[in-house]
Amino acid sequence: MTPPHPVLVLGHGASGSAATMAPHVAGLRTRGVDARAVDLPRGRPEAAVAVFARILEREPAIGVGGHSFGGRMASLAAADACDAGRAPLALVLLSYPLHAPGRPADWDARTAHWPRITCPVLLLGGASDPFAAGGLLERAVGERLQRAELVTYPRLGHTLGPVLDDTLDRVAAFLAAVAAATSGA
Repeated sequence: MTPPHPVLVLGHGASGSAATMAPHVAGLRTRGVDARAVDLPRGRPEAAVAVFARILEREPAIGVGGHSFGGRMASLAAADACDAGRAPLALVLLSYPLHAPGRPADWDARTAHWPRITCPVLLLGGASDPFAAGGLLERAVGERLQRAELVTYPRLGHTLGPVLDDTLDRVAAFLAAVAAATSGA
């Protein structure tokens, strides 16, 4: 029996909207993922986390994630859901903002919730991302996430646009593998 298409709800970056995630949603749908994008309140992290929390309360067996701010908010909601025994299917983090540019010491606070995440996590980002300075992302993933895969793209900053097809291929394969493992297929 073929597992159902995995569902992935994506949040946008701090200066974006659900519309900015349209290429991701369209590309994932062509790859068999029931992708959706949500609008997140700007400048209000608690309200943005609440958007994902409501989604996970309604549909716990889905994947959540997003680009930059959206991914960070999804990760906070996923950690809370894991604490409540309702871990999402998976977490997909695109260009995770480990710290503000020039403030690498902030990585500790921005990943303090990661050890609470028990679902599989896929992180994709640029090796030259100013929001994830030199080796800190690898360190944070290794120290704080239980079940994570990290992919970094050389010479890319805080965008995955130039490698969008590869990114979406990896996200779709990751979600399909997680869905198959969850369904016992």
